[in-house]
Amino acid sequence: MVGLRGSHVTRTALPTALGGYEDWPPYVWSSNGREAVPGELARVLGVPAVPAVLDLRVDGESTTRDVRTTELSWQLGYGPRTRAYHLRPAGEDGPLPGVLFMHCHSDNKWLGADRLVDLGYDSRPEAVALRAAMYDGQAPANALASRGFAVLAHDTFGWGTRRFTMDPPAERSARHLAGQEALWTSGGIEPTEEMRYNAFAADHENTVAKAGALIGTTFAGMVAHDDLAALNVLGALPGVDSSRLGTAGLSGGGGRAMILAALSPRIRAHVISCMMTTFASLLPAYLDLHSWLMHTPGLWQLADWPEIPFTRAAVNPHSLLVQYALDDQLFPEQGMRDADALLTAASGAGFDYTAAWHAGGHAMTRAMQSEVAAFFTKTLAEVA
Repeated sequence: MVGLRGSHVTRTALPTALGGYEDWPPYVWSSNGREAVPGELARVLGVPAVPAVLDLRVDGESTTRDVRTTELSWQLGYGPRTRAYHLRPAGEDGPLPGVLFMHCHSDNKWLGADRLVDLGYDSRPEAVALRAAMYDGQAPANALASRGFAVLAHDTFGWGTRRFTMDPPAERSARHLAGQEALWTSGGIEPTEEMRYNAFAADHENTVAKAGALIGTTFAGMVAHDDLAALNVLGALPGVDSSRLGTAGLSGGGGRAMILAALSPRIRAHVISCMMTTFASLLPAYLDLHSWLMHTPGLWQLADWPEIPFTRAAVNPHSLLVQYALDDQLFPEQGMRDADALLTAASGAGFDYTAAWHAGGHAMTRAMQSEVAAFFTKTLAEVA
């Protein structure tokens, strides 16, 4: 660089803003030559083509309370390796209906699918704490598997094993983290590695969304890409009936389940827990409570949030359960009521919608988890 007076100034190289994902842009660009995910929703989200063949590996197995858990991993065409857990009733090898269980956002990207799974021998304390806060102290993937389902829970783009690195953090996110660390110091708090990473990731999601816009995709589109790949894995696992597949999730995981069901006609039933409202209801007070998973530019021009289930690439019989929490601090009640009215009006002619209203705040209680299992038993397990 040449200065104003002709002197040469040495500039220190900036840290990468895409730690661990420097291969992400060329992966997106190269997907243009492969078969695209069909439908207008995929176009708006910028979902790259999903690879048909994955480097699938079995990394371990354990049995806890009559549920057998197999630890899996695979390598997508970009970023770090994906970790996942396949759960099913111990001793049950026959073809079972499969459910892709989506982990929530919860401002915790240090953890991924491990928040949904009780490994017994190796449950991380931070995962146990998050389950206590969001899932009533119960591992929902285990609870569903114990009811006769093959469940797959995976780390998606940006979470757990698929998180970005921060060694060192990107420049703007580093400033955000420094401010948070000053607050911790003033309060006499010694932050854990998890706390530091989540503080970094809270700001860095904006950087990821910016990068997505630059290279021709979106944050939600890349999450959907990872989720579609995981659905391919679930459908190909031994002992899974690929004609009976569903998906479910809480909060951001519920939004992911809805988008996956809209993108893939393979999904016959899905559950959205504590993630349903109208876009209009988010303005102006609730807008900042939600992540880039919900706020994709141009999405509202295609469909309101409760209308996304009707953008399915193929029309086939489909069931939806939406669980609403009356005291949900992230959504106004009127927005949830308006969304319920839209979904109720659209129910029928191959689309079966059920609403379930629960007391309490933004969480999936044990009672709600039992309701999810009963819903999938009715829509997947009892269907010939």
